[in-house]
Amino acid sequence: MLQFRPAFSLEGREQDWLKAKYHFAVSDKGNQANGPLGALIVWNDDEIAPGKGFGFHRHADMEIITYVRQGAVTHEDNLGNRGQTFAGDVQVMSAGIGISHAERNEGTEPLKLFQIWIRPRSLGGTPRWNTRKFPKADRAGELVLLASGLQGDTDALSINANARVVGATLTKSQRVEYVLEPGRFAYLAPTKGRAVVNGLSVSTGDGLAASNERTLLIEAAEDTEFVLVDAA
Repeated sequence: MLQFRPAFSLEGREQDWLKAKYHFAVSDKGNQANGPLGALIVWNDDEIAPGKGFGFHRHADMEIITYVRQGAVTHEDNLGNRGQTFAGDVQVMSAGIGISHAERNEGTEPLKLFQIWIRPRSLGGTPRWNTRKFPKADRAGELVLLASGLQGDTDALSINANARVVGATLTKSQRVEYVLEPGRFAYLAPTKGRAVVNGLSVSTGDGLAASNERTLLIEAAEDTEFVLVDAA
C-alpha cells in the first residue's frame, strides 16, 4: 500500500527564523493520517535563516539523522564534538543515555535539511555523533547507502536502529528499484525534482509512505534527488 502525503497535507510551523513542515504528525492538530511507520516517527523538512538555529537542548534514546539539502549545518554538543555538514551530506546522532546539542546555520544562505528520527534498537548506551561526505557522483543513477543499523550493511554511517537510509541522484527517465523485506516500511521524499514511484508522482515537498509493498520502482520524471528510509 502506498500513501501519498502531499505538501499541503503536512502540519507546519513558521516563525521569524524557522520554516518547518512535518511529514509525520507531531501534535493533535496535525494530520493524524500521517502517522509513524514502525520505528520511523519523525521526518521534518526545516529551513533555517542565516545566523539562526536551535540552541542547546537534550535528547535521549533516539537516532537522529540529518540530511542537508542546502547550505551547511554546524553541530556542537556537550561531548566536545563540533563540525559542519554540507549539502548532500549526512550526520547522525545516537542520543543514547542523553546528549545536549545545538544546530545552527552559520552561513549566508538559508539552511534546508531533513531531520529524521528513528527509535533505537535498544535503549541507553553511549551517545555519539558522526558526519560524512557522500560525493554526489557516487549517487548518479543508483541507490547509495547513507546510514544503517542493519547487519551486512557496510560503508555507511552507523545507527543503533533496525533501519537504513539511502539516497539517489537521477537524471530524467533514469530508474532504480528498491526491494522491501516483508514486514518493513519505507518513506521517500525528494530533495529536488519529481519522481514517479509505482505509478504515483511525488514532487519536492511531498512524501510517500509504503507498507506491504515488495518493490518500489522509482523513475525520475525530471532531474531528481531523493532520500528513502527503510524501517521495521
